[in-house]
Amino acid sequence: MEKELYADYEIIDAHSHIFPASIAEKATVNIGRFYDLHMDNCGSSEELIKSGSKIGTSLYLVCSVATTPHQVGSINEFIAQECEKYDCFFGLGAAHPLSEDIEGDIEQIRSLGLKGVKLHPDFQTFNADSPEAFKIYEIIEGSMPLLIHCGDERYEYSHPERIANIAKNFPKLKLIASHLGGYQLWDEAQSCLRGFENVRIDVCSSLAFMPAETALARIRGFGAENCFFGTDFPMWSHDTELERIMSLGLSDAELKGILAGNFKAFMNI
Repeated sequence: MEKELYADYEIIDAHSHIFPASIAEKATVNIGRFYDLHMDNCGSSEELIKSGSKIGTSLYLVCSVATTPHQVGSINEFIAQECEKYDCFFGLGAAHPLSEDIEGDIEQIRSLGLKGVKLHPDFQTFNADSPEAFKIYEIIEGSMPLLIHCGDERYEYSHPERIANIAKNFPKLKLIASHLGGYQLWDEAQSCLRGFENVRIDVCSSLAFMPAETALARIRGFGAENCFFGTDFPMWSHDTELERIMSLGLSDAELKGILAGNFKAFMNI
């Protein structure tokens, strides 16, 4: 896309991943293998900003996933350091439901100035609505948002029904359900996750897998005012994902909300 076509839009990437430079390439390759997908980029902070600058991205929600409890502390320190380095980063901390000190992990996230929590039940191999995970939600409800990976036809860990159970049990928890509410389980996401006042939907790693008219119907099924733009970087490049969202036939008001306004309102920024 020519940059002047979207210069009038503020753009926030509400879902991106970063890794330390020493492991960024390896981590990116491993994610690609997990999903059997080609990765467009390498997941370093520098590459994220390079990709996002092509479309004038003003803010990036950045996060990473702790696949084991002992990784939590170092990941949170890394994300906080990168947020200190780049003022365009909005950092979420890592947590793990099998940690022996969940309260301490959440306190670390708060003390580092991170804005919320990211979980990936499929990578972390836990049921999103398990009693262990509920301990995290109990602590952060009403004070910190949760971005959670949703959906994968190979697993039950993050099925949209489990995400709906979180929303029902924690109505004051600000919850962002990723990948149009359920990667590969988009129909189930529509039936399970619509209508929750505390739930928002990001659209990353979804638009590439369905016709434009289907994506448009699903976004409007949730309400365009409840949806956020994101890239799932390093999975996708910013210009590619922006072109996809711009080609759906959304109204100008819907686009302005999805690209930035809805996220800012939900996060009070």
